[in-house]
Amino acid sequence: MATATDHIYDEVRELVRRRGIDPVTDHRSTRQLIGEVIAHYEERVATSSLPPLLDGAGAGRFVFDALAGFGPLQRYLDDPTVEEIWINQPGKVFVARHGRSELTTVVLAPGEVRDLVERMLKPSGRRLDLSSPFVDALLPDGSRLHAVIPDITREHLALNIRKFVVAATGLEELVARGSLTAHAARFLEASVVAGLNVIVSGGTQAGKTTLLNTLVNSIPARERVVTCEEVFELRPNLPDVVAMQTRQPNLEGHGEIRLRRLIKEALRMRPSRIVVGEVRQEESLDLLIALNSGLPGMCSVHANSAREAVVKLCTLPLLAGENVTDAFVVPTVATSVDLVVQVGIDPDGSRQVREIVALPGRVESGVIEVAEIFTTRDGQLVRAQGYPPHEDRYVRHGIDLVALLATR
Repeated sequence: MATATDHIYDEVRELVRRRGIDPVTDHRSTRQLIGEVIAHYEERVATSSLPPLLDGAGAGRFVFDALAGFGPLQRYLDDPTVEEIWINQPGKVFVARHGRSELTTVVLAPGEVRDLVERMLKPSGRRLDLSSPFVDALLPDGSRLHAVIPDITREHLALNIRKFVVAATGLEELVARGSLTAHAARFLEASVVAGLNVIVSGGTQAGKTTLLNTLVNSIPARERVVTCEEVFELRPNLPDVVAMQTRQPNLEGHGEIRLRRLIKEALRMRPSRIVVGEVRQEESLDLLIALNSGLPGMCSVHANSAREAVVKLCTLPLLAGENVTDAFVVPTVATSVDLVVQVGIDPDGSRQVREIVALPGRVESGVIEVAEIFTTRDGQLVRAQGYPPHEDRYVRHGIDLVALLATR
């Protein structure tokens, strides 16, 4: 039996069609129309057999979300405490709050999940079908969508929406949140100004993108920055920025733009800095070549520790081809990467900078030497004994490195 909300939804949908309103872009007209329909419904319900409307505000919100948003998921997209939303199957919709997952009461129909994904992909122009069973895309609010269809998944379409709840734009905001100390923040900011190459490493949802974004915003405003990402996630607050993202192939299998191509093209765009959102495969070779050419840069990488991040950066470039060997990659990493910043997530969901290490540029028996600058002791990020390379770069920018790292 149809409920009052069902009747209102059908009536609003018909009026939207008749009046030529686009609910996705014209929120004001859509809300006004929903209000008019609800008011008219409440006038009629007393003298008709229509079901009573018990919650007018709730009905209005449901209809608006169904037409202008993403249906039952919209309330979680609007909820600032929700960090991620995922669907394993239509009856199992999960969200993560403060680093912890919880099963919601939302139950969707199988067709409803597919319709929601199609609506989410429409603004990006990306597709999800048998020839392209995986998709990454950006939602209008900046959240990142990842979806996979059967038979890659066992039975149901799997959907993940990763939101960017922590909108930190500067290192001082991370200090205020307790993610790192003021001492470490001053050092990182000075290192970025001095032009050192920085790698941000950590696990999934550890806060790599947030930290990388704050480091990018520490770049001097006079410099030209080019960013390369699989999907747009970084939000540089700088005057001279070019942002590029990858592109999937079309239905004929043509037109794909991979991350390697973006890095190569970025070098032709007169960059002062190059920033790669994350390296996962052979594009790490192109990044190393760029950094080795004297162009300062940053990127993120998945790793369990700073040392493992260095090992991974020595391994990923080998995927580029048989002619790429350790004999080239290891010394190139040692001389091209200056700092590795490791971030992690605590059991309570808080994100923390765990360690900051430097690469002095020395290799012993195929192993790159690292020097700890900041490390975690008794749950606190404290100054270690190491120093970063290229002290002359700090001096050129008027930075006293010894005073900067001195414990107070």
